[in-house]
Amino acid sequence: MVSKEVSKLDAAQNILMINNIEVKYHEVILVLKGVSIEVPRGGIVALLGANGAGKSTTLKSISGLLKVEVGEVTDGAIEFEGVMIHKKSAVEIAKMGIIQVIEGRRVFEHLTVEENLKVGAHLRKSGSVKDGLELVYHYFPRLREKRSEVAGFVSGGEQQMAVVGRALMTEPKLVLLDEPSMGLAPMLIHEIFNILMRLNKEEEISILLVEQNVKLALNVAPYAYVMETGRIVMDDTSEKLKENEDIKDFYLGLSEKGKMRSFAEVKHYKRRKRWLT
Repeated sequence: MVSKEVSKLDAAQNILMINNIEVKYHEVILVLKGVSIEVPRGGIVALLGANGAGKSTTLKSISGLLKVEVGEVTDGAIEFEGVMIHKKSAVEIAKMGIIQVIEGRRVFEHLTVEENLKVGAHLRKSGSVKDGLELVYHYFPRLREKRSEVAGFVSGGEQQMAVVGRALMTEPKLVLLDEPSMGLAPMLIHEIFNILMRLNKEEEISILLVEQNVKLALNVAPYAYVMETGRIVMDDTSEKLKENEDIKDFYLGLSEKGKMRSFAEVKHYKRRKRWLT
C-alpha cells in the first residue's frame, strides 16, 4: 500500500521516470546498464556525454524507436505519467504525448515548410490544424515567412525550427531533443534555445535534452545527468555541475585556474575513468 502511494506521488511530481533500465541490441549487445533518470513535470533536464555514451539510445528507449533498430529494454522500467511504456509501440507512445526530435534535422525535403508542420497535426487531440500552425508561427515567426518554400532548400537553422515546430503541432507533453545545436551557427543556436525555454515556460512542455554542448545545456536545464559508456556517472543541479572539477576538466575544457586546456591534457580521462570505479 505504501509503495502505491509513493508511486502516485512520484507520478504527480515527475512526468517521466526511467528506473534502472538495461538495453540490448540484437539480444546480445548491452548498451545501457542500469540507467535511472527523472524528468519533473514542466521541467527541463539535460543528458550529457560524449559520442557513444548511450544518450540517443536512452531517448529511443523512451520514444519506442529503439524497436526499429532491433533494440529492447531488457530490464528495469520506463514510466510516463504513472503508466509503464517500455513495452508499448512508438505510435502508442507518441499518442500519449511523447515526441522525439531526432538528431540531424529530419525534414521531408520535397515538401514545403508548412506541409512539414502539418505532418505533426495527425496526433492533435484538440484545436484545428490552423490553430496549431498559428501557435508554431507565434514562436517561430521565421517559419511563417518560409512556409511556402521547399524544406530541403531552407537553411539548417530553419530546418531545425521546422522539426521542432512539427513536434509542437502534436500538442506534446514531453519533447525529447537529440543534439538540436549540431551544425548550427551560434546566433541561430541562441535563438532556437531561447524559443525552447519559452515553450517550456509558457506552454508547460517538459523537455529532456541530449546535448554535447555542455555549457549551453547547463545554462538551459536546471538539472543534468552525465552519461559515460552506458551508465549515469553523475547527476546534480546545473549550478553545482558547472563548478564540478571533473565537468570543467572533461567537458568544459577548463582547469581549476579557469584556463582552457587542450585535448592532449584532458585525454587521460579515458585511461583514468575515475567516475566508473
